[in-house]
Amino acid sequence: MEIGSSTRMAAPLPAVTCTSQATMLTGTTPTVHGIVANGWHDRDRAETKFWQQSSGLVQAPRVWDSLSREDPSISTANCFWWYAMYASTDVTVTPRPMYPADGRKIPDVWTQPGDLREELQAKFGTFPLFRFWGPGANIESTQWIAQATRHIEERFDPTVLLTYLPHLDYCQQKFGPDAPETATACGELDTIAADLIQHLLQRGRRVMVVNEYGIMPVTGAVAPNTVLREMGLLTIRQEQGREYLDAGACRAFAVPDHQVAHVYLRNLADAPRVAEAMMAVEGVDRVLDDRARRVSQLDHDRSGDLILVSDADKWFTHDWWLDDTKAPDWQRTVDIHRKPGYDPRELFLDPELGMPKLALAWKLMLRKLGFRTLLDVIPLDPTLVKGSHGRPDPDHDPVLWCSEHIDDLPPRLQATAVRGLIEQLVMSDAAINATEA
Repeated sequence: MEIGSSTRMAAPLPAVTCTSQATMLTGTTPTVHGIVANGWHDRDRAETKFWQQSSGLVQAPRVWDSLSREDPSISTANCFWWYAMYASTDVTVTPRPMYPADGRKIPDVWTQPGDLREELQAKFGTFPLFRFWGPGANIESTQWIAQATRHIEERFDPTVLLTYLPHLDYCQQKFGPDAPETATACGELDTIAADLIQHLLQRGRRVMVVNEYGIMPVTGAVAPNTVLREMGLLTIRQEQGREYLDAGACRAFAVPDHQVAHVYLRNLADAPRVAEAMMAVEGVDRVLDDRARRVSQLDHDRSGDLILVSDADKWFTHDWWLDDTKAPDWQRTVDIHRKPGYDPRELFLDPELGMPKLALAWKLMLRKLGFRTLLDVIPLDPTLVKGSHGRPDPDHDPVLWCSEHIDDLPPRLQATAVRGLIEQLVMSDAAINATEA
């Protein structure tokens, strides 16, 4: 950062992966692009889905759309930025496991062009999905992505190349941003990032580095669904002795994502008393009603009718059960698509298992032998989580650095401005190339 330009960025609300990436790439807010969190409740289907992947979910053009319209010769490669599938990018690689009917989850990727999938995994090995998320998440997934990025850059030479290196999320959520483990992880990422950045600079590229949010230390979680249950607004379905949320029948329920939770109401007349009850909950900092949603640029059909923001030292769980023995069967597993909320506890093995790694190894062996064994090794204790994000906080701003000097760069940049900066750099290069030609 001793060369070029750098500044702080004001993160959007919520300051989470999908929302932040969509905001930077579209230059618009969630009110416009529609990515109101990493997941949301579909009112028509009465289903809550997280970590969907279709490009069509982003309801505003992204930077590669405008650049290619301006100059059809401009090409783009996207390595792991979210909502990548079926986008208009020329080259794409994104995680996409296989889910056979026997219940297994097999690591894999989706690519454009299609044969790139085999090419990358033949050269670098199968994408290490279980090192990308879950108790085994570590530097291996980031290393694979960096290697794939370098290969794509050399093979396709795209005008614009995006890559997402996720490593620092894991340790900060598990141990906290100030933990010794985080310092170690920073060193691990620095080695990989420096190698890739130096390679790109040597290839004559301009490089821009951004992050989506800062992670802040937390000491516990808030469970808004248990409050709504006590108010008689939550509907629970009993299945084989366990309790499952019947979202379509609820008068009110919350879909949490880190430090923000969307509360969906069947009857808007319930909004005032739900808002009052939530503001009385310890750990809830703000409740955004209809007007506050508009001010916060979260006024979208996908948003909850009320939006909760936690205190800086808390995060929200989706939990609704009052007895842990009645938690859904998938709650103790890594199941990012079935859980109606983001669950950082999936980064841990349950310490109450005594020998959790041995328990996991035994279950994996049974699976290899053909048994449909549940990998129920994830803890329920929310206090294990030591870092979270979601509420924008000037003390935890993300940053932007560019290897080139950028004129009039403010000391604090809105995340929506990133798209314009990319267009500015790319089109200035195009003008230079046209002049030289």
